[in-house]
Amino acid sequence: MNLDHVFVCGHPALDFAATLRARRSTRFEMFVTPERLNAWYLESGLVDTITPGKEDDVQQATTVREAVYRLVTDRRLGEEFDREALGVLNAAARKAPATPQLTLSGRHTDATPEQALATVARQAVELLSGPDVPLMKECGNPECTRVYIDRSRGMRRQWCGMESCGNKIKAAAYRARKKSAPAAAH
Repeated sequence: MNLDHVFVCGHPALDFAATLRARRSTRFEMFVTPERLNAWYLESGLVDTITPGKEDDVQQATTVREAVYRLVTDRRLGEEFDREALGVLNAAARKAPATPQLTLSGRHTDATPEQALATVARQAVELLSGPDVPLMKECGNPECTRVYIDRSRGMRRQWCGMESCGNKIKAAAYRARKKSAPAAAH
């Protein structure tokens, strides 16, 4: 399994929720160490620099991530929000977020892992209470459990990303068609 962080969901909170991959089958955890968690915060563009994290930061991040995933799923399925997940998300969102500063070379955001997590939590609150809720869709690849924002014309997008899932599904469908097609007569 590829260890690179992928950002295909169209929203940081959804990309964050997608860091536990293949939830229905193999379940692949991306936040295995504080370093991997901090790498996500940096690669997502939420922060420019971050202080080293601890195991506790990973624990808190995965707890918040699971709450975000639960709330996204509830919202997507038109169900009432899970109360426990709401409490977890709101507690994280109440903490001090990462604060951008203006420097001589432009904007710079330095953060602790806790501030970065609060920032993601606040973005999840904005997403789940905002206009993009009807655009949230789950990837059409049955192995994938990423939820993404579908901004395509006519909301026809089927996959979280062509690179990650679309090409795999299309190639598998093509191979299946080739296999079941009768051999050409000689």
